[in-house]
Amino acid sequence: MADVGVRAARREDVLQVANTQIRAWRYGYRNFLPEGPLEQMTGAAAEKMWLRQWDEAIVAPPTPMHRVLVAVETILDTEGFPALGAGGSAALVTPRGGERVVGLASHAPAEDPDLDPSMVAEMLTLLVDPDFVRRGHGSRLLNATVDYLREDGFRQIVTWVFADNYAVLGFLESAGWGEDMAERVLDMGRPIRMVRLTTDIS
Repeated sequence: MADVGVRAARREDVLQVANTQIRAWRYGYRNFLPEGPLEQMTGAAAEKMWLRQWDEAIVAPPTPMHRVLVAVETILDTEGFPALGAGGSAALVTPRGGERVVGLASHAPAEDPDLDPSMVAEMLTLLVDPDFVRRGHGSRLLNATVDYLREDGFRQIVTWVFADNYAVLGFLESAGWGEDMAERVLDMGRPIRMVRLTTDIS
């Protein structure tokens, strides 16, 4: 049985954070994002970009209120990753008894022009590796996010979710989040709608 937890990300986590994001996007977005844009978001060139961006976010965040959290499991062997097939997990295999990053969350003061960044924060990312879902990692990441932001003095959190990402929408709604009527539309070869969800943490 693996030990699990959530902690602040460290520089040595950057590779696993980037790989977890890419794996979660490929698996979680495959049914509603066009294939071409999804490949651009998760291909080799994109991976290098994400490595740079996560390194900066983890090592040199703009403020102390910009954070990256990771969900980890300390495992006893090198388990496979059936969700994406053989060979999809080479970069993530950890030594026997090692700690593996299996999810991530990031947050910062809100930047939407209709929100007060001194009172409202944005959860920028909430992702769990597709082979480690339904183990409580998403809930632990969400709870840790709320704890940090409440301690920072924020009273509200928002996040943007693809309107067709029913799994994430359902998860957040079950945790007390709700849509606030704000939306945006991305041009990804066809219009892709996103909705903003919010929760009160005061």
